[in-house]
Amino acid sequence: MKRLGWILALLIPLVVMARVEVYQFDDPAKEARYKRLIEELRCLVCQNQNLADSNAELAEDMRRITYEMISRGESDEQVITFMVQRYGEFVLYRPPFQTSTVMLWVGPFVILGAAVLVLLTIIRRRTKEQAASLTAEEHARARQLLDDQKT
Repeated sequence: MKRLGWILALLIPLVVMARVEVYQFDDPAKEARYKRLIEELRCLVCQNQNLADSNAELAEDMRRITYEMISRGESDEQVITFMVQRYGEFVLYRPPFQTSTVMLWVGPFVILGAAVLVLLTIIRRRTKEQAASLTAEEHARARQLLDDQKT
């Protein structure tokens, strides 16, 4: 029981440090748009988290800006355009297909194709090595060794 008390006492600072921001919307549709947008936009500090999951200060600012823009009645496209102009295309989890993002879209398939080619080459090389048959002399020697073991 004492251990449980200590564990809870150690967890209290973590709960106190967690900041929760609550934005009030006058329309459920605006709230749904806000949630969708903060899940589509990337946190630039965390890089592998969306704004909804990030606790970074920059993510808080970006969520606040998104809230303000939606509250003013701006469209999703206007919010995304503003974020891209301010923070760059890296803020988008799904950047548009352009010359500057070709490697983002095509790169994984190129790497996958190269990996498949390397794998096929290795498999072919191994089958050729296994297919190499024994010479008549080696075959006779193997037969002799097996016969010697039986006796």
